Amino acid sequence: MKTDELREMYLDFYVSKGHTLQGSDVLVPTWDPSVLFTPAGMNQFKDHFLGKVKLDFTRATTCQKCLRTGDIENVGRTAYHHTFFEMLGNFSFGDYFKTEAIHWAWEFLTSKKWLNIPAERLNVTVYKDDDEAFGIWHEKIGLPTSKIARMDEDENFWPASAPSQGPDGVCGPCSEIYYELEGGESVEIWNLVFTQFNRVGSPPDNLQPLPSKNIDTGMGLERCASVLQGQPTNYHIDNLFPIVQAAAEVCSRNYSLDSDDGRRLRRITDHVRACTFSIHENVYPGPDKAKYVVRRLIRRAVLDGHQMGLREPFLHQIVPAVVEQMKKPYPELAESVQRVTRVMQKEEEAFFQTLDAALSRIDQMFTRMEDVAGVMVDGNEAADLYKTYGVPPELLQTLASEKNLTFDWDGYNKSMDQHAVDSGAGQKELFQTGPLETLKESLRETPFLGYEQISASCHVKGIIVGNTDGDEHLLGKVAAGGADQELRVVLDHSPFYAESGGQVGDVGTIHNDDFEFHVTDTQKHAALIVHYGHLVRGTIQENATVTADVDTERRDAIRRAHSATHILHHALQKHVGQHAQQQGSKVEADVLRFDFTNQEALSETQIEAIQSDVLEHVAAGDPIRWDTVPLADARAAGAMMLFGEKYPDPVRMVSMGEFSKELCGGTHLDNTGDVQAFELTSEESVSSNTRRIVALTGEKAKAYRQQTTEILEAAAKQLGCPVAAVSEATKGLIDQVRKLKKQLASGNADVQKRTPVTGGGGEASYAKMKLIVRDTARMLNVAAADVSSRIDALLADEKSLIQQLANLTAGEQVTADDLLADAETVGEALLIVRTIDGANPNVIRQLIDQLRKKSDKPVAVLLATVVGGDKVILVAGISKSLVEGGMSAGKWVGEVAAVVGGGGGGKPDLAQAGGKDPEKLPAAIDKAKEVGRSMIG
Repeated sequence: MKTDELREMYLDFYVSKGHTLQGSDVLVPTWDPSVLFTPAGMNQFKDHFLGKVKLDFTRATTCQKCLRTGDIENVGRTAYHHTFFEMLGNFSFGDYFKTEAIHWAWEFLTSKKWLNIPAERLNVTVYKDDDEAFGIWHEKIGLPTSKIARMDEDENFWPASAPSQGPDGVCGPCSEIYYELEGGESVEIWNLVFTQFNRVGSPPDNLQPLPSKNIDTGMGLERCASVLQGQPTNYHIDNLFPIVQAAAEVCSRNYSLDSDDGRRLRRITDHVRACTFSIHENVYPGPDKAKYVVRRLIRRAVLDGHQMGLREPFLHQIVPAVVEQMKKPYPELAESVQRVTRVMQKEEEAFFQTLDAALSRIDQMFTRMEDVAGVMVDGNEAADLYKTYGVPPELLQTLASEKNLTFDWDGYNKSMDQHAVDSGAGQKELFQTGPLETLKESLRETPFLGYEQISASCHVKGIIVGNTDGDEHLLGKVAAGGADQELRVVLDHSPFYAESGGQVGDVGTIHNDDFEFHVTDTQKHAALIVHYGHLVRGTIQENATVTADVDTERRDAIRRAHSATHILHHALQKHVGQHAQQQGSKVEADVLRFDFTNQEALSETQIEAIQSDVLEHVAAGDPIRWDTVPLADARAAGAMMLFGEKYPDPVRMVSMGEFSKELCGGTHLDNTGDVQAFELTSEESVSSNTRRIVALTGEKAKAYRQQTTEILEAAAKQLGCPVAAVSEATKGLIDQVRKLKKQLASGNADVQKRTPVTGGGGEASYAKMKLIVRDTARMLNVAAADVSSRIDALLADEKSLIQQLANLTAGEQVTADDLLADAETVGEALLIVRTIDGANPNVIRQLIDQLRKKSDKPVAVLLATVVGGDKVILVAGISKSLVEGGMSAGKWVGEVAAVVGGGGGGKPDLAQAGGKDPEKLPAAIDKAKEVGRSMIG
């Protein structure tokens, strides 16, 4: 029996038993903070089990995509371990219990109509105290007692060891079904979980019967398929072995079951399949949480390839084989195969660039250990290698064993456990408790009225005081306690939109004659709408009749931004490509932020086309409508459905004219023209493969447009140029200031005036004006709003520099030839000491350089000037041969500076000093000559 046939047969069987067929939940359930990936079929039904949602059905069956990394080190090594796998399940929410669950499992496995497995090949386990399950297997199914094993709580209870070790909450015994292989080994193929208790506190007597008992079962699809197909491992079944073979071909290896390369190829197969599904759901490799898991899997697989001699990216070549084998149950994979391939290849390339460095660091670690006769690889260092370079510990252990070294697994595990906590990868409490859970259990949901109403009469159903750290309380009455006391209020229904789908929550007031509650945020807790805010007047009481008023001005601004987001999404698909799928969004009052998939920045042409396309649809005034339709009808209508999203059935489909159809629960306008205005303000990278557009609508867009125009007109006036020439004129100003600074530093006083920019006449379009402002701001390295002040600063710099350069020529005009003509000969050298009235220090240094170049003899020069009427500047310079003879310009100028009440120094060949007593300058000149002669002496 093929794997696809087994999947369909299981689901058909349970549908025939009255179960409602439910689709697989997404692999990454963003709605559930307790897990990074969906770990089991029951995950999507947690609130069903707890009775916290309205039950549209009491029996369900699914084939769930799952991903677990708890046994990742066993993947490829054992016959049955995976990270990604499919779990077949059937569930009962207070409907049938053990008798039906056991009978139906046995019927499906052994009936000739279904799997027809010989009964003698099956045996079961039950929890040691579960006499009920034991009796059903023995007395009703007819299994001999030798085929039924009683196991302790660590094996046959869910969660494992819950009675003695916890956690508190829903739990129950298990019964597992095993298939006996030809060699006598048994393989678990099915687990029946009977959730019948609520654990409260420590034993004994801590298991309280639940009023509603549930069934949660799971049968591993790949494991059952391997048994039915008689294969030695799950990786040899009909829909996995072709991927193994594709991996072998890409890696240029012959596959062998028991070889090291065989284990590597199985691990590569698993990891590529897991990453294909994850990336398809827009979970890209990254530094934390689910993204970190994807990165980890890719790097492990790359290392396996590296050990087989591969030095270039290869995993991405296996993606098409995964899609081909999984296309029947998951045809949507074909829509993203190119995107998944590109993302995986890019991650491979990045890791290959660091891999050699990682292996080099391992070699260095081994060398250090040899130097100190170390025998155990440090666990912390191993964990750091894994976190920094992605080097799996088993690889490091293998390399260490080749050098007769052991591995510190305890230290490694402790370090990684801490890293899991730090990176948010640790699993949180599966079933939550607290006041909101109590309300959820009693109310189930808060109906949302906000599509039709922005004000409604409601009743208060819950008031929560305190934070979420365990000190919150559900109270019946609360008096105004100051603006710093945050409350959460739950109503029986509400016009307030709770934040979801990227749209922020509404604000407003909840009030009656007795109180006024300011709503500062609205959030969802499962199906409850929770109003956050402050009681500013009176006393709020449970069951009070109130009026809930949404801030309509803000709601309208949010509607403008949200409808514009749909128009923008359409434009991106049109001008960038179908891969430009939404990665995330934030819709606020007249502000939208839209993240989308793309590997490079958008071109100016694309940005202009997107902006233009959005504005065309706004100008067209297309009608906007929303309809609740069956999911199949929405799909047939071409509604855009995001990868990784799970949609209800029926769904709310928002249509804009004939150009856009999206599934969306947010609030929208009635007409695209009501967006009023749209301004795309930025396009930037937020992470690998993800870009972000920020845009404005309504009044904020109009204000932005006006500000842009004002910024450019102001800059044009400052620079004395046409609006269209601002960028060119700004560049000219920046270049001029840079040139003047160089001239001042070199003492070159030849000022060339900045050439005015007169070109670019005529009126610039607004689109052109936006580009000019953006380019000018980038050129100046400031925000657009600061362009004018930065230009003012540059103009001031230009004026100051020109004045300083003018001052260079204001003093006594002395040339190098003049100084050489007046030089004193001392031995084989020339001594030049004199004052130059009004000279700039830069000019003095320039003269010294000219003297050293022009003179045929070694020179020792000390020149002095007075700056500002009260400051003496002394600069000394000597030729290289005199420095080699022991003379020092720094020592010389220092002795002379002391005469004018100062000091200084510098290099042996050039030094500068200052003084504060200009009246003693003549004496300083005499001192300079005396010391100079002595040093040359």
